[in-house]
Amino acid sequence: MTDIPVHVRHHISDNEWQARCELAALYRLLAYYRMTDLIDTHLTLRHPDTPEHFLINHYGIPFELMRASDLVRIDHDGTVVDTLNPQGRVNVAGFVIHSAIHAARPELDCVIHTHTAAGMAVSAQQEGLLPLTQHALKFHGKLAYHAYEGVALDTDERQRLVLDLGKHKTMILRNHGLLAAGKSIAEAFMEIYFLERACQAQVQALSGGRPLHIPSEEVQRHTAAQFDSEDEKEITELAWQAALRLIEAQHDDYCR
Repeated sequence: MTDIPVHVRHHISDNEWQARCELAALYRLLAYYRMTDLIDTHLTLRHPDTPEHFLINHYGIPFELMRASDLVRIDHDGTVVDTLNPQGRVNVAGFVIHSAIHAARPELDCVIHTHTAAGMAVSAQQEGLLPLTQHALKFHGKLAYHAYEGVALDTDERQRLVLDLGKHKTMILRNHGLLAAGKSIAEAFMEIYFLERACQAQVQALSGGRPLHIPSEEVQRHTAAQFDSEDEKEITELAWQAALRLIEAQHDDYCR
């Protein structure tokens, strides 16, 4: 299952190892869907045994090559507390953004932040995400916005990030990119997938040079509510398992 030395692997619980494998798979799936930005942007997962810790990428490793053993365990102060990577390097901006949400929202275990072309384009548009598509309507009344303050290196920004996020799970970081979170990796993946696709569709729709059709407010509310149904939970898990099949051939590589 792994080429990690036995004496090291024995210091990691089965829960942590499973979490590492699943998070490594998420990194590779974002690479598969072309949501990467060289070595920047971050995906994090709350540690299954120690809620005040979370797993993040070792800074500098491409998402396409991420492995379970490459992930770094840190606390909310950014201190590395990792058996596998005691010298693991963590990007400060990733720590600031993700630690803020993990600390303030204990029900959200996974946080995804991306810099895609479509996400950055919509983040720079004054209106933000427009209700143009079914994908966009999923976020009607559920999408937060955070003003750009420069590269997220200042820990003081964490409070403002949390205030702006409020009760939501998705946020557009103005002039920056997208953020999505979930109670599980599967949920966070579906949130970022739909938000990214909504942004892609908006950029293409606006480039068409034709009048746009906006559904009524009633339809917008109705569609958003449909995405909150109990069936959606099952669909989320089915979609995650389907996505994993796309990188099934890489399993032995990323889960080591």
